[in-house]
Amino acid sequence: MKILKFGGTSVGSVENLNKVKEILISDQEDKIVVCSAMSGVTDQLIRLVENVKFNDVDAITRNLHRLESKHNDVIDELIENQETRNVLKDGLSTMITEMFEISSQEYSEAVNSKLITFGEALLTYIFSGFLKAEGISNVLLDAKEFMYVGSVENPNIDKVSEKLNKVIESNIHTSLYITQGFVCRDEVEQISHLKRGGSDYTATIIGAALNASEVQIWTDIDGLHNNDPRYVDETHPISHLTYNEAAELAYFGAKILHPQTISPVVGKDIPVLLKNTFDPEAPGTVISNKTYQKGLKAISAKDGITVIKIKSNRMLMAHGYLRRIFEVFDNYHTSIDMITTSEIAISLTIDNTSNLDEIVKEIETYAEITVEQDHSIICIVGESVINDKNSYRLFEILNFIPVRMISYGGSNNNISILVDTKDKIPTLKFLNKKLFQTTVEAVV
Repeated sequence: MKILKFGGTSVGSVENLNKVKEILISDQEDKIVVCSAMSGVTDQLIRLVENVKFNDVDAITRNLHRLESKHNDVIDELIENQETRNVLKDGLSTMITEMFEISSQEYSEAVNSKLITFGEALLTYIFSGFLKAEGISNVLLDAKEFMYVGSVENPNIDKVSEKLNKVIESNIHTSLYITQGFVCRDEVEQISHLKRGGSDYTATIIGAALNASEVQIWTDIDGLHNNDPRYVDETHPISHLTYNEAAELAYFGAKILHPQTISPVVGKDIPVLLKNTFDPEAPGTVISNKTYQKGLKAISAKDGITVIKIKSNRMLMAHGYLRRIFEVFDNYHTSIDMITTSEIAISLTIDNTSNLDEIVKEIETYAEITVEQDHSIICIVGESVINDKNSYRLFEILNFIPVRMISYGGSNNNISILVDTKDKIPTLKFLNKKLFQTTVEAVV
């Protein structure tokens, strides 16, 4: 069985939904199709949640009417048969009524999760009905029945497998299943979600749970590029990446992949293919355990980085001091991305500032602490990149850009530098020119 995931842009219009249909019928293999919400819908649902927080009934009503109207328009344009349209609209109306009822409740994280996961439910309901109207047999699966992941960071693949196989066994008369990305159930089996962009993660969790032959991630770009094409000209897609390379790029900002996408399939040796919905014949990128080419491969950038500098003349090198600092971050569930040390100071970076005030308050009882925000980590990735004969060129950036930190040698596959976010785009362009434009053949 193959797992195919289609993102918000891929399902964002009637024209695009027809493109997805053509991809699905291009072969006869068994498939589970994981869909995101239509582009823009999750943002609309986030605004709805804000309306609920402030108990703004008029805004809630307007928001939900706009949502219903948007999806009704899709049904009208997508479905030719009037009777089928009416049936789908009745079902859509029932879902919107349920959203009204949830929106009338007092705000809570449970209400938030229930509402923002409706986008995927609305889209898959319509898309499944459209396929049936086109004579394409399929079964619509409710992800809430089997995505019992527990911890988002460490999903319970075995439990998902157990639940999902039972669902499939009761619907064995079809070879095509449609389900929702993003939505899941947490440790106490309450409705939750896999964070923004989590439909990729849904696809690989399902792939691992079913030992799928492959997972395909369909987006609006022809594979993972060697640099960010939004900011840099003359980028190119990379034909092959290892799991480690892809995981590094995703964690450090490659927008085409959710940061945790790769982890469920690594131990299963299931390849992940990144494909372009609008150019299905393009080869895209294959992510697997095979190394086709060592050395420099790609650059990605992660924004929203906060730098924390901790200075103490008396205690820095004392036994147990570093442990004491790291325990503070651990106690507040805050991960550290980069770290450097000197004789009297430690500089480190975090991307989650939700507990920053508490962290600062605790550390400043025994050290001087400075916080700087609006930084970006630029990550240069490739299998054995630190041994690449061209990697020295990246350090020429020190002549042109104020670099705050460099992480080199912690991994053979990753060199990271920290810059002010205002210097991010010049840094990406400079590195692209120095590392790739003169050595394109060596990195494809």
